[in-house]
Amino acid sequence: MTRWILAAFLAVSPLCAALTSEQRQLSLQSFEYVWAVIRDKHWQTKPGGLDWQAIHDEFKPKIEAADNMDAVRAVMSQMLGRLRQTHFGIVPADLYLNLDASRGGDVNAGMDVRVIGAQVLVTSVEPGSSASLQGVHPGWEIVKIAGADLAPIVAKLNETYAGSTLRDLMLCRAMLTRLASNTASISVEFLDGAGRHVSKVLAQANPKGDLVQFGYLNPMHVWISASRTGGGGIGYVAFNAFLDPQRLMTAFGDAVQSCHTCDGFIVDLRGNPGGIGIMAMGMAGWFIAQPDQKLGTLYMRDNTLKFVVNPRLTTYSGPLAILVDGTSASTSEIMAEGLKDLGRARIFGTHTAGAALPSLFDKLPDGDGFQYAIANYISEDGQPLEGRGVTPDVEAPSTREALLAGKDPPLDAAIEWIQQTKPAAK
Repeated sequence: MTRWILAAFLAVSPLCAALTSEQRQLSLQSFEYVWAVIRDKHWQTKPGGLDWQAIHDEFKPKIEAADNMDAVRAVMSQMLGRLRQTHFGIVPADLYLNLDASRGGDVNAGMDVRVIGAQVLVTSVEPGSSASLQGVHPGWEIVKIAGADLAPIVAKLNETYAGSTLRDLMLCRAMLTRLASNTASISVEFLDGAGRHVSKVLAQANPKGDLVQFGYLNPMHVWISASRTGGGGIGYVAFNAFLDPQRLMTAFGDAVQSCHTCDGFIVDLRGNPGGIGIMAMGMAGWFIAQPDQKLGTLYMRDNTLKFVVNPRLTTYSGPLAILVDGTSASTSEIMAEGLKDLGRARIFGTHTAGAALPSLFDKLPDGDGFQYAIANYISEDGQPLEGRGVTPDVEAPSTREALLAGKDPPLDAAIEWIQQTKPAAK
């Protein structure tokens, strides 16, 4: 349902060269492309309630008069700003390279990361991976990848996304893209738990899970993991995307059914950027017994999709916790907010990406990227998630100290809540 989402921003550069005649032509072609896409694919026939042809006529002379790329981007961003809608934006080519997941291919070094403040932290290490075998631990800080110092890159992206709900998602993606080298291995410099500089050469390998292709998305490995936690009395399931529906829906259902007498159940959607929206209806049906319940509504130009929950013959009625963070987006947000609005789930973690809309990302003739949404989602409480995100019931951010100590604050908080709720649930 969604692709990786990008927000509007301008490149920050001390000096921008004057456009060549060829660049002027490419900039004009890019402007026409952006304008036409909004005209043809926006969910409103009058995008943002505007006379879109009049917008074209107003901004085309400004593009023609722009004398450098910063000015071109400023004009197009101003045009998109007239929509007063989030996640329509121009991505400068230099940052587009940092965020383009296709550059590294579908490989990784066996670890996941998050950018917390100015620190790039390892949050998990895949057992058996090169990172695991070389002793990398959660909580280690990554300071260089392939010899490149991450501090200025993180600082620039932090400035770009200051105040944006997309900040965690985009910084995480930028770091994972850099770790996904096309070479057989990649050098990474860390600060370990004692603050010592440690250099590792990590072998690249295919991620865990099955390789899945869906629609316009790049092929990706999709996995699901089910276990017990909290002393064995609480069910736990995590998966990295709402894709591969036949396999994931079956595995998810098996996990819930096997936990019918559990004290509680936890669905971990951290790091899950979304996928096929209708999967949320089926998954939510394992926890909702009443018919005609909705997770929200998606409005497109030619259609309206109501996310009606599909109740199962047997449902789990115990305490339900959902874990989210700033990299939870799209269908993850719809499922979390929908079950929260229905009073069925309690949400733990940190604020989500606010990227609930189906969104595409194209490369423009001038080399910049262009991100645009093609539908609007409204939750059951009447609020859009786009640009707002899901606010957890319990804020539980991860820290370097917690990760180094082997703790998982959102999971720990969810377990504590379920154990406290247990007597009332019986």
